[in-house]
Amino acid sequence: MNAGNRPSVIIIGSGFGGIGMAIELRRSGFDDITILERADDIGGVWRENTYPGAACDVPSPLYSFSYEPKPDWPQRYSGQAAIHDYLHGVADRHRLLPHIHFGAEVADAEFDDTSGRWTVRTTDGISRTAEVLIPAVGQLSRPALPDLPGIDTFAGRSFHSAEWDHTVELTGKRVACIGTGASAIQYIPEIQPRVEHLTLFQRTPAWVLPKFDTDYRPIQHKLFARLPGALLAERFGWWAATEFVALGLVEIPRIASAVGAVAMRHLNKQVSDPALRAKLTPDYPIGCKRGLFSNDYFPALTQPNASVQTAAITEITPAGPRTADGTVHEADVIIYGTGFKGTEFLWPITIYGRGGRKLSDAWQSGAHAYYGITVPEFPNLFLIYGPNTNLGVGSIVYMIESQARYIRQAVELLAARPGHSLEVRADPEQRFNTALQQRLDRTPWNFCSSWYRNASGRITNNWPGTQISYRRRIRRVKAADYRLTPTS
Repeated sequence: MNAGNRPSVIIIGSGFGGIGMAIELRRSGFDDITILERADDIGGVWRENTYPGAACDVPSPLYSFSYEPKPDWPQRYSGQAAIHDYLHGVADRHRLLPHIHFGAEVADAEFDDTSGRWTVRTTDGISRTAEVLIPAVGQLSRPALPDLPGIDTFAGRSFHSAEWDHTVELTGKRVACIGTGASAIQYIPEIQPRVEHLTLFQRTPAWVLPKFDTDYRPIQHKLFARLPGALLAERFGWWAATEFVALGLVEIPRIASAVGAVAMRHLNKQVSDPALRAKLTPDYPIGCKRGLFSNDYFPALTQPNASVQTAAITEITPAGPRTADGTVHEADVIIYGTGFKGTEFLWPITIYGRGGRKLSDAWQSGAHAYYGITVPEFPNLFLIYGPNTNLGVGSIVYMIESQARYIRQAVELLAARPGHSLEVRADPEQRFNTALQQRLDRTPWNFCSSWYRNASGRITNNWPGTQISYRRRIRRVKAADYRLTPTS
């Protein structure tokens, strides 16, 4: 243990999770912190996703740190640039930049049973050690391309929405958009007016709700700045609304039914053509996939230069996608809005725990962790935004704050017992996950395919409850759930 019995800490990632974790530790006097970031800037998904229309689908007063309110958000659902700027401001105010090593992509990390330290190796060949390792790489950091024959044979330009190629001019082009997730419903209305033709290839239609967005006026900025309670009231209002809707996932199904009715009215109001409306009508329960918010997605698809294809894509040809009916849909550009490798937690980092055990082996049947934070046989390892901590409804920043406080308490336990490692016991972790899976069986997430589930059908991503229920459960570290082991 280092001077003053303050454990050294390595954090992987500098998005909301890594920044929030570092702030929580520094506020409690832990300064021996190293943040490893594979890119050349902070921000995580808000650095990477620069596609047209990129924005958060959670109101900004809620999608921000409680201790860092921002009175001058440009709009209720702020865009990528505003959120990225917010993170920069937070990192600057908390003096985190000197702790960050950019261009440091982690290849593997190994725990040494004797010393009780983690050795973290980056792809540039540098090794660093620390008592505590906190991966904060998120669940949406690695874009996923569809497994389609011929995907490399397309003669035009193609890219994933999370790796938007801004050198590609879309004006006057035939554009094939594959995928209908949260990114697609944002960039499709942005690009539709300027392309020659937009073809949306839809595997499953999305549940789309009206977006209650607004531009904040200068008078509101002044009010929020001079009366912090006003901004807090808006934050609380949206938090309460999301908590109410979250109850519809398990406890009160009638809430979900009411939300579904709102979505159907939205569709019926915006799409008058019966054939197109039928294509855009979901055939699975609301809540099975994350509900999306847009006022201009459906109108974009009703325009003369847009069409929706529901036949499955069988291959990508040099000319464009071929569908199951044999038609080749000629295109100049293909945009893949096909999501992320959400169930491949920590990939491609290799983690070795006690006795050299690989975390990927422990997670062979699906990722799991005690409250999504820590795993037996992997001492002094704590995850931010780990398994089963994503939300179907609500703000992940709220969840990150909860996890950061819990992990800070665990680090304080280590500081109080120098020369020891801290490891969650197998029994409480197993009891937690058994109960968790039983509760997940009651959720709508079982009734369709989505990124929430792994290849075997296990739901590894989502928390089946409200945000406050999670925070209440991890408010205090229970020492009895852990084992402190002496190190030499």
